[in-house]
Amino acid sequence: MMKINDSSRDYFILVGFSKYPRAEFILSLFASGFYAMTLLGNAVIILVSILDSRLHTPMYFFLCNLSFLDICFTTCIVPQMLANMWGSNKISFVGCMVQFSVALALGSTECVLLAVMAVDRYVAVCWPLRYTTIMHQQVCHIFAAISWLAGFANSLFQSSLAMLLPLCGHHRVDHFFCEILIIVKLSCVDTHPTESKMLVARMIILIIPVSIILTSYALIARAVVRMKSAEGRKKAFGTCASHLVVVSLFYGTAMFMYLQPKNNYSQHQGKALALVYTIVAPSMNPLVYTLRNKDVKRAIRKVVWKDSL
Repeated sequence: MMKINDSSRDYFILVGFSKYPRAEFILSLFASGFYAMTLLGNAVIILVSILDSRLHTPMYFFLCNLSFLDICFTTCIVPQMLANMWGSNKISFVGCMVQFSVALALGSTECVLLAVMAVDRYVAVCWPLRYTTIMHQQVCHIFAAISWLAGFANSLFQSSLAMLLPLCGHHRVDHFFCEILIIVKLSCVDTHPTESKMLVARMIILIIPVSIILTSYALIARAVVRMKSAEGRKKAFGTCASHLVVVSLFYGTAMFMYLQPKNNYSQHQGKALALVYTIVAPSMNPLVYTLRNKDVKRAIRKVVWKDSL
């Protein structure tokens, strides 16, 4: 297990943005606002998807999984971040291990789930008459289970590697949460073999889903171009545009941060990118999916305001 040679230090100090006190206060307000938006927006999506029978479809089943993921992911990071900004900047050794393990598991699960959602859109657009037959309830549950299992398996592998490294008294984490790559850098031994194995795991969990997403949307684009009806093309584009925005925001920041060469990595840049994919992206998902989706807006009016339609 990962250990600190100085037994009196059973905690980590999260440096965060403490070097910039004024900016830290503004960031705390920023994080609080986006966290509230994440909780409210994603909770509403889950609620209306369960209560409105017209939303009992594969697309909204996966969207519920995504919303639940985003709530868990931000809750794993933001409350601890705010506690550090407003009080003590310490986090226990066990708390740090739990945080980076759970955050990595949830982030990895989202990578796979977004690929599953792309496949769902492909079937919906390219095989509309067979959509309900192909994407039946059992298949949806299997795809969701694969997403969660793959995410937690990736976290188990990488976290186990990180926990085997000795830290030799190093306990200052130059980040606003316990991010696994930062913890690995605290080790006082050669981490190249460990980082190489972790890089392979990151490439698998990022590149394979991205390849599935790109292939799915290439096939969707080909099918849309062949459609004779302008209304059909517009509807097909509308069903995919929201998902593409979410994918671009999440994968763009994650791939830039985790797959760039080590020599090009900037700690300040890493913190900024982490703010985007841990705080901003989860709060944008409900807005992206509801503002462009008439079914969700109709369901929200019906469930929240009891408006009979």
